[in-house]
Amino acid sequence: MDALSVIKTRRSVRSFKDKPIPRDVLEDIIECARLAPTAMNLQPWGFVVVTDPGMRKKLAEIADYGKFIAQAPACAVVLCADSKYYLEDGSAAVENLMLGAWAHGVGSCWVAGDKKPYANAVREMVGAPQNQKLVALIALGYPSEPPGTKTKRALSEVLHWERWG
Repeated sequence: MDALSVIKTRRSVRSFKDKPIPRDVLEDIIECARLAPTAMNLQPWGFVVVTDPGMRKKLAEIADYGKFIAQAPACAVVLCADSKYYLEDGSAAVENLMLGAWAHGVGSCWVAGDKKPYANAVREMVGAPQNQKLVALIALGYPSEPPGTKTKRALSEVLHWERWG
């Protein structure tokens, strides 16, 4: 799939086939994430890919709005070293991760992490150092049905030239 098709067709997926994602595909998805732009080229991120069903179940239990993580074949835990732009850098990595996943036919769903009450528990579960901040949990798997086609706002509603309005 070409880059524009990936960007224009990616949707959140919360229902997955019971089919493992090959390790080389997971590695390429994380490779896409690590190549994201970053302030001052700090590259503050680290990624923990969780495929163990018991661990995914625990993540799903503590993440509000992330119960489907238990059924996903993998969950990428995206962390960043505490720095001035960790959230911007981490978010750029998450977007690259999700687009890279979709280019492989792997669906994904972003579950919030930053400032959530479970952030430290997740960090501890995956053994990340204390200076790491949880940016997101990303459920990964092959969609059990075609991704939804929720309507996006029209370009004319969001694009402004020179000034707002």
